[in-house]
Amino acid sequence: MTSSPLLPSHTAPAPAHARWSPRMWGLLVVLAGNMLIDALEVSVALVALPAIGTDLGAPLTTMQWTITGFAVGFGGLMLFGARAVALLGRRRVYLAALVGFAAASLVGALAEDPSLLTATRVVKGFCAALTAPTGLAIIATAFPEGPQRNRALSVYTLFGAGGFTAGLLLSGWLTGFSWRLTFAFPAPAVLVLFVLGLRLIPGAGEENGGGPPPGTTDGDRVGRPPGTMTGDRTGGPPGTTAGGRAGRPPGTMTGDRVGRPPGPPAGNRAGRPPRPPLRRYGFASAAAFLAGLLALVQGITSVPAHGWADIRSTGLLALAAGLLALFVALERASAHPLIRFEALRSRAMIRSALGAACLNGSYLGLLFVLTHQLQSLAGWSPLRTAAAFLPAAAPLVVTALFSGRIVARFGAPRLIAAGALLPFAGYLLLLRTPWPPAYATGILPTMLLVGAGFVLSFAALNSQATSQLPPAERGAGSGLYQTAVQVGAALSVALVAALLTGSAPPAGADPAEFAETCRPALTLVAAVGGLGLLTALTGLRSRRTGPP
Repeated sequence: MTSSPLLPSHTAPAPAHARWSPRMWGLLVVLAGNMLIDALEVSVALVALPAIGTDLGAPLTTMQWTITGFAVGFGGLMLFGARAVALLGRRRVYLAALVGFAAASLVGALAEDPSLLTATRVVKGFCAALTAPTGLAIIATAFPEGPQRNRALSVYTLFGAGGFTAGLLLSGWLTGFSWRLTFAFPAPAVLVLFVLGLRLIPGAGEENGGGPPPGTTDGDRVGRPPGTMTGDRTGGPPGTTAGGRAGRPPGTMTGDRVGRPPGPPAGNRAGRPPRPPLRRYGFASAAAFLAGLLALVQGITSVPAHGWADIRSTGLLALAAGLLALFVALERASAHPLIRFEALRSRAMIRSALGAACLNGSYLGLLFVLTHQLQSLAGWSPLRTAAAFLPAAAPLVVTALFSGRIVARFGAPRLIAAGALLPFAGYLLLLRTPWPPAYATGILPTMLLVGAGFVLSFAALNSQATSQLPPAERGAGSGLYQTAVQVGAALSVALVAALLTGSAPPAGADPAEFAETCRPALTLVAAVGGLGLLTALTGLRSRRTGPP
């Protein structure tokens, strides 16, 4: 198994024939079950969109927030979530995120206002950003290295791959009764996982086969040198505290000036107790990034209603640009940035992030358009619509456990290029399909091509993203990659919703005229897929000319 910065170096491989205890089985049930719920939450709102819009009286540009809100919460707070886990500890954050997810599910199911529903989706996205990578890290330390850990990771991966498919089917079935059930059903399941997790999710003293690395405390980052304390920078000199500068004499505390002899900390008056070490969460950077993404999505979807000259659209877009620029400035000025800009120097990382954003964004944009077409225009039921999407979602579930072997056999660049070509061909085919579309000759071939594209390139993109990064940077690089995937989904769906709304014909138009107005949105989907293909082709060229 390839080494990972998440894996403690002192853990010895376990015998291949070793059996898991009931506690380890229970832990895997909690982690994999929650991963399933996190994954299905991406798709569970898609099929329910028309029913939600009808019940709440909201247009497409408002209802798209049920998709983009989750993506923005997930991607916009992914890096901040990693910092929170590092400072507060995995067990504490994981359990808190479960409770938050369940509460947001119940509130969203009862929401009568689209704004409240959107807020719950952002909260659930943030909770998923906390639990999905943390669950992977818990497996990496709780299960012995070797076949046992590989088996646990396979189960975790399989549940994650199956979540999107399960979300489509479950949403299609439940929406037939009430769309509110699609948002309420995760709450009891997550609460059961929370109760089990209270007993099964290990703290720092229970990981790695019963004991933490020597000298570490709860909340320490994996890989921190023995003897450092919570809040220390990875790689800092032993004995320094949070905020200590490299080279400071042993024993000095936060705020001491270099060269000051040991004694009361700088700024403390006689008799006043020393200040505790500062914990830098990066609140300002996280708030600027999240607010920038929210303003960007809202600005895009406001253009059809208000036009480019209105402050409610152009003003929001300008605000988004300013907030994102502020985020970059805050990160560059921070001694503890959320983003490791070194990861952006890797061309393989940039290509993978952009390619994955295009793949995910074009796919969700396609499903958004087809849901509108099939239910609102063709009169299909939610369950029938969900079944129509299965050929695109199911193949990844079947091949998830073999994806690593496929990448090793054919190489990531070639698989990524083929995986980008097939969906792009499917989008072009759908653009040429007349209305009403025949499922067998129009929609089905597109779904099959998109599904094959995910089978070929999904794991390859993940593998290539961090392949050129040093081991110490791969964790940060993975966070950047996942952020790009979610941001791509949010922007694509927002643009598609804006085009569908802006191209809507006047009242009284026949279904064929309504269907024709979907063409600009489908053209955008194809353009996003084409950008992903061009990005993949640059990877093939780099592979021929030298390392990326």
